[in-house]
Amino acid sequence: MSAATTRSRTPDRLCAEAVDLARAAAEEAAAPGVVGEHVGLVSEGDRVVTHFFECKELGYRGWRWAATVARASRAKIVTLDEVVLLPGPDALLAPEWVPWSERLRPGDMGPGDLLPTDAEDLRLEPGFSGEEEPPPNAPVSQDMADLVEAEDAEVTEGPPASLPMTPSRGSIAAVAEELGMRRARVLSRYGLHVAADRWEESYGPKTQMAQAAPASCVSCGFLVPLGGSLGQAFGVCANEFSPADGRVVSLAYGCGGHSEAAVMPKPPVPPPPVIDETRVDPFPLRPSRDSGSVPELAADEDTAELGHS
Repeated sequence: MSAATTRSRTPDRLCAEAVDLARAAAEEAAAPGVVGEHVGLVSEGDRVVTHFFECKELGYRGWRWAATVARASRAKIVTLDEVVLLPGPDALLAPEWVPWSERLRPGDMGPGDLLPTDAEDLRLEPGFSGEEEPPPNAPVSQDMADLVEAEDAEVTEGPPASLPMTPSRGSIAAVAEELGMRRARVLSRYGLHVAADRWEESYGPKTQMAQAAPASCVSCGFLVPLGGSLGQAFGVCANEFSPADGRVVSLAYGCGGHSEAAVMPKPPVPPPPVIDETRVDPFPLRPSRDSGSVPELAADEDTAELGHS
């Protein structure tokens, strides 16, 4: 361990004895009667010491007033550096701040609240605008049309009755199963209307959430459309922060979690600096005595006592 390190850890004697100076500075910065007893000191470096005083302010349990004093080299007068209020080892501190994106939980959104979505939200992707080609697995894609045409071209010899195994493709049961209709009973028109009225009442345009929403679900990217006749008026919400997540909602319903209600823009990229602030131009602190611009002044006793030449 070097000698400089040893000196920095050992409090300076004159700075350590300047308790009254530190207390007066702390009482001047704080309200009357909130500066308590002297609870210790610590060496900040060569001839720099911080004194700690108990804080009696309500709501600041365990905090301490810290007054830092210092003195110049070869000086006998101790001066004040700064006074701050710092938390002690047992101080009562506020919990660490958590961003809203990590603090928000499903069900926290209320009527009139807006939930901004990131411009590059992984849960959303560009929709079909009519100009792009459909995906390869889409029913209207050229690849799927070619596949269906190739499968239909496979014609077996003889009538289906003479085959050892009846082909399933093209049969009524196979088509009904593909369409989701291979059930003993299905919803009647009355059953569809009753379900639609029930969903409309729970998640429809007349609810308090929809009345305060910035837009309706029909233009939201989190809406999963339904098939069949119900798809003309209803869909399924897929926004985990929406109060209707996983529920069948009306296309006229809405909430503050709409994907396009408040899109957060990308952070702006600052332009390159016009002035080069990274270069350091050296300037002398004082002109030389032989330059003729500074008269020779005799050092008085106060300047010598502060350690200045």
